[in-house]
Amino acid sequence: MWYAVIDTNVLVSALLKPNSIPGIVIAYMYAGYIIPLYNDEIIAEYADVLNRDKFNFESNDIEFIINKIVELGRKIETIAVDDIVIDPKDVVFYAVTLNGRNYSDSYLNTGNIRHYPIKHFVVTPRQMLDIMGVLDE
Repeated sequence: MWYAVIDTNVLVSALLKPNSIPGIVIAYMYAGYIIPLYNDEIIAEYADVLNRDKFNFESNDIEFIINKIVELGRKIETIAVDDIVIDPKDVVFYAVTLNGRNYSDSYLNTGNIRHYPIKHFVVTPRQMLDIMGVLDE
């Protein structure tokens, strides 16, 4: 099992293209191999972004993925962040990851790796699958 905070952009990509690398990450989450870490602010961000008109996602799909994250995941609160995170909205994802790392080897899975400090635990969806050893290269 791997623990990961899943950035909203990974969910968007997975819903847009289920057979993409982000879609595979979410499939591994559904299968219980990736345990999502979240808090209330992250869940609210998921709901806000996924419900934007520009994506035109079905409300049932949004409800399903968010409910699965809550059902399969672990609620973790934030901790203070000393590192610089470019977008203030991204701080919560980083802070929950940092707190998760106090309990287990946790990752921040994002398609916008440049928005976060360079750390070995801030990984792209492809890197996450590499860490899990599931990609055939």
